[in-house]
Amino acid sequence: MYVCLCEGVTDGKIREAIYDGCCSYRDVREATGVASQCGKCACLAKKVVRETLSEMHSSQSALAFPANFISA
Repeated sequence: MYVCLCEGVTDGKIREAIYDGCCSYRDVREATGVASQCGKCACLAKKVVRETLSEMHSSQSALAFPANFISA
C-alpha cells in the first residue's frame, strides 16, 4: 500500500528500510523520503515504523540467541 504519494513510498519500502538497519522513524524518513513533502502521510508512516519495529523486537525476543541488527 502506498503510504506517501508525494515520494512514492510504500509500506513495503518502509519495512525494507527497517530490515536494512533503520532503527527509528527519523532513520526511515532519511532513507526513503517519506513525509518530506506535504507531511500528510507522517502519522501512517510512523504507525508502520512502530508496528514493524515492535514485530522485530517480539520475534527477536523469541530467539534463544537474539540477532543483532547492525547498519551496514
